[in-house]
Amino acid sequence: MRRRTAARALALPLALAAALLTGPPSAGTAAAADPSRAHGARLYVPEGNPEAYEQVAGLVRGGRYAEAAGVLAMVRTPQAVWYGDQTPAEVERQAGAVVRDAARKGAVPVLALYNVPGRDCSNYSGGGASTTAEYRAWVDAVARGIGGHDAMVVLEPDSLALLPADCGQDDARGSRTDARFTEVRYAVDTLGGLARAKVYLDTGHPGWHTVGSIVPRLVRAGVGDATGFFTNASNYRTEEDSHWYGTLVSACVGYVEDGGAAADCPDQYRPRAEAEAWIAEHVTTPLSRRKHFVTDTSRNGLGPWTAPPGKYTDAQDWCNPPGRGLGDRPTTATGDPLYDAKLWIKIPGESDGLCLRGTAGPEDPERGAVDPDAGHWFPEQALELVRLARPPLPAGGPFGPRR
Repeated sequence: MRRRTAARALALPLALAAALLTGPPSAGTAAAADPSRAHGARLYVPEGNPEAYEQVAGLVRGGRYAEAAGVLAMVRTPQAVWYGDQTPAEVERQAGAVVRDAARKGAVPVLALYNVPGRDCSNYSGGGASTTAEYRAWVDAVARGIGGHDAMVVLEPDSLALLPADCGQDDARGSRTDARFTEVRYAVDTLGGLARAKVYLDTGHPGWHTVGSIVPRLVRAGVGDATGFFTNASNYRTEEDSHWYGTLVSACVGYVEDGGAAADCPDQYRPRAEAEAWIAEHVTTPLSRRKHFVTDTSRNGLGPWTAPPGKYTDAQDWCNPPGRGLGDRPTTATGDPLYDAKLWIKIPGESDGLCLRGTAGPEDPERGAVDPDAGHWFPEQALELVRLARPPLPAGGPFGPRR
């Protein structure tokens, strides 16, 4: 494996060398330092991006040991495993290998499925299955791979927040949008039927859709048969905003399922005290029946980036924004019975794509360089996320202070 080959070539302090050579921490070695294990389920640490280990190697060669340890700590934090461009045979084999490895380590993996037809409006992360039938076969393969193992499934980021009708890719009859709901609903029915899989649907993020806008989409897509929904995937909204948004969406779903209208629900912009009073008066769905949610805290430690006023025609505040930091570490101990987990859904350190911010490019004007393609490692951004992490990464390298 590339990561092991790179590690052996490093002249590292003994502790850091050992960390590089052993790969992701085992259930025993990481127990004390894994915050996701403090209460509830321990979350799975997948194999890291090989380019991240190459960056670590280069930092060590340059004597930048603290930065090397920080990037390594980031990579070895629980985060999602993404699937989207594999054949059915490949995704069945790969997902199966991950859930079995997680089971051996006493951990729960997070699987981000990203293969719905027309994903990302065919933009930076475009692609996906070609037809509904092809997508169904792919979902069936994922289900076979998961089998009877534990898994948290983040189902198709942007699939509901960014419908074909939202980006001008539908026909006059709305057939592609209809197909999108059919596809997501099929995935909910198939994966939600697995004994130990939890399935969460897309809501975008709190700065995108209002509660009254996204809830009808969730209901139509089958959230009633899912565990719940996720928010802030690959975005930068604060933990406070994401948590409150999830609370409002959950209450509104319950209200709608009991016969109410989503348009009546308070949105995230209403004063909190008013919204809480409305929920207490109008939502009769007990907490035990409300939908649960998870949030993405991978890059929201400093919240969203705001471009200088008037500088760009399209600031693309979601696309490799400068000066951001890692957010809360993944955990299932949220203190809220509806809030299942803080997760690192987006892989921190991987690029969002080529960000031109309304300019002719090819350089990102905020960085003075061409950004890597979506999904490729972005060393400059990785160092920013580590340096500006809130809360800070633990001192002393990937496993915290040494005694």
